[in-house]
Amino acid sequence: MDITPDKDKLIELAHYKMPFGKFKGRYLVDLPEPYLVWFNRKGFPDGKLGFLLKSMFEIKVNGLEPLIRKIRKDFPENKR
Repeated sequence: MDITPDKDKLIELAHYKMPFGKFKGRYLVDLPEPYLVWFNRKGFPDGKLGFLLKSMFEIKVNGLEPLIRKIRKDFPENKR
């Protein structure tokens, strides 16, 4: 079983911003962990946003935010 991360999806995750609500416009990696915990308890939205929020929840729970911040720095959005 191959669980190699998809580079393009990680780059997208690093640059994705919250599209609505109190944290509209913030990078998902900058969302407060309690906000993601709330989604985890109540249910993530359907579709792409839900997948990305769930992924970010797992990243934060495992302390991997520096990886996402490095990806955002090393792969600037305007250079993709």
